[in-house]
Amino acid sequence: MFGGVSERIQKDRQRAGGLGSVQQAVRYLDQDFQALKEDCLENGSLFEDPMFPAEPPSLGFKELGPFTAKTKGVEWKRPTELTGDPQFIVGGATRTDICQGVLGDCWLLAAIGSLTLNERLLHRVVPHGQSFTHQYAGIFHFQFWQFGVDVVVAARLPVKDGELMFVHSAEGSEYWSALLEKAYAKLNGSYEALSGGSTTEGFEDFTGGVAEMYELKKAPRDLHRIISKALDRGSLLGCSIDITSAFDMEAVTFKKLVKGHAYSVTGLKQVEYRGRKELLIRIRNPWGQVEWTGAWSDNSSEWNSIDSAEKDEMLCKMEDGEFWMSFQEFLRQFSRLEICNLTPDALSQDSTSFWTTVTFEGGWRKGSTAGGCRNHPNTFWINPQYKICLLEEDDDPEDDEAACSFLVALMQKDRRRFRRQGQDTHTIGFAIYEYRGCPSIHMKKEFFLRQSSCARSETFINLREVSARLRLPPGEYLIVPSTFEPSKEADFVLRVFTEKQSETQNRGKNEFQSAASSSSVVATDRDLQTDGFSMESCRAMVSLMDVSSLCCPTVSVAFIFVRVQHKGIFRDYDLDKSGCMSSYEMRLALENGGFKLNNKLYQMLVARYADNELIDFDNFTCCLIKLETMFSTMKELDMEVLGYKQWLSTCTQVLYLSTILMYLYLSISLYLFYSIL
Repeated sequence: MFGGVSERIQKDRQRAGGLGSVQQAVRYLDQDFQALKEDCLENGSLFEDPMFPAEPPSLGFKELGPFTAKTKGVEWKRPTELTGDPQFIVGGATRTDICQGVLGDCWLLAAIGSLTLNERLLHRVVPHGQSFTHQYAGIFHFQFWQFGVDVVVAARLPVKDGELMFVHSAEGSEYWSALLEKAYAKLNGSYEALSGGSTTEGFEDFTGGVAEMYELKKAPRDLHRIISKALDRGSLLGCSIDITSAFDMEAVTFKKLVKGHAYSVTGLKQVEYRGRKELLIRIRNPWGQVEWTGAWSDNSSEWNSIDSAEKDEMLCKMEDGEFWMSFQEFLRQFSRLEICNLTPDALSQDSTSFWTTVTFEGGWRKGSTAGGCRNHPNTFWINPQYKICLLEEDDDPEDDEAACSFLVALMQKDRRRFRRQGQDTHTIGFAIYEYRGCPSIHMKKEFFLRQSSCARSETFINLREVSARLRLPPGEYLIVPSTFEPSKEADFVLRVFTEKQSETQNRGKNEFQSAASSSSVVATDRDLQTDGFSMESCRAMVSLMDVSSLCCPTVSVAFIFVRVQHKGIFRDYDLDKSGCMSSYEMRLALENGGFKLNNKLYQMLVARYADNELIDFDNFTCCLIKLETMFSTMKELDMEVLGYKQWLSTCTQVLYLSTILMYLYLSISLYLFYSIL
């Protein structure tokens, strides 16, 4: 448990140093592409990937699980075994290189198809210089920017009946798309984990960009202008038709549109048609077939009524599976449009001003920070809380009221990996509260009972990400991300984009504050239902001694009893006198005792001292002792030299290191002591 905290601290430092950025991708699973390739070339071998082996579990866990009908007879072959002259990319990556196989990942293929429209962006994901000829070692790599990672794969692909099972090119000799799909499957745990999803998920992971979604039945009047600007910027666009039942999934309509299927939007153009202007939109089906047969389809009569040169230009540039339709028909036929803006400033459709971007990484943990939505007032307050100060109103307000534009996007991380265990995305959302003059502490239950939210996500939904573009008056606000139900565990990323400069803060990041001391010690409280302190508690009391000398107590043991008994902390929060309190009651008790903990440290304490979310008197006392030890140790450090962030980081590490050192020392001492007895 402590190792996980240490690892998170190390990752935070690496991110601060630029690791995971466009300039410096993280090696996924610590696999170094260049080193692995050179090793294979030196040994004259082709790369085999132990992290994603050519074995049944890499295919899937249910329909594509081992010994299922769909995986019977599957072989893993290299492109050099499938064709005499395999190519990585021929004549540039195009949309015809992306044809769907038996896997239901059309959402991903639509995203890849849009990626091919922007060569610079494509080669951020598919690095240059890879081939099956020059220095071929059976290894390739791809980069996904939502995670800032570089993923290596072996050039071995699943084949059934002599054909690639999944993504393949129309020509059959190009393999960049199949290998890219494999790298994404590796990132998510298996091929089957990619089945079903939203195009924006692929968009965001490929680009690190920010997605927006429009319900076309409620489309803004200037949607055509939004689409045009997005295409001009190289943004990625996708669309789909909602299904009303499971029978609708991939059902083909009368005019050959596929329900529940992910399409790419690849163009927008206005033409002169019978004396008036007609706006057309170009759509692509990643199947490479099954095209719209209505007005403005490939062979429709409408094309005969526009300029022949314009007609030839528009039709000759289309790929297989690509078609035009009128914009009004598009609004009627499709349900949803998704746009991934490649840079935060692209989110403002009319303004050229640059947005300020802030990213928070957090988590919901059962018993400590997974409080559920506002329907659960007793626990909602324990959710992570993030402060944002909107300082300046927009330059070009939509109305006379001064307001600040910003976008909030809440994304839950790595949920596809949990499908193997029967889990999927949680239902998530967020609420925003205005507050004035409050101290910089985690807001409690009473605050949320008194205060209504001033903004929130449109709905709680079981998507990977929910987002909302908002406008609020200048001021201080609190963002509270949550799952719909309490006790749902997940990691998340909260991104906030503000049009003007703003200040943001994790409300948990406040240094420890000591409570007022007391000079008297009260006798043991007979109301406490305890059989006495455990060996663990006794060890913790000894650990109050200074780590360097191990002989001079830095905190009085009596002082702990003052905290526990004289203050009545435990008794006040143990309402049924059972000798136990819940994890969130423990948080209140600790804060009543003067400890203002950040969320990470509180999660550590709950994980360490709670048993099925209950904390007894013995463990509560032991917890207070550890906190006193840590705080006393930190008081010896010069905070002015360390600085606030370093102090907090050091604080966490001291808890980790001091615990390990003390346990080692005391274990040896107690062993020797009992040996003598």
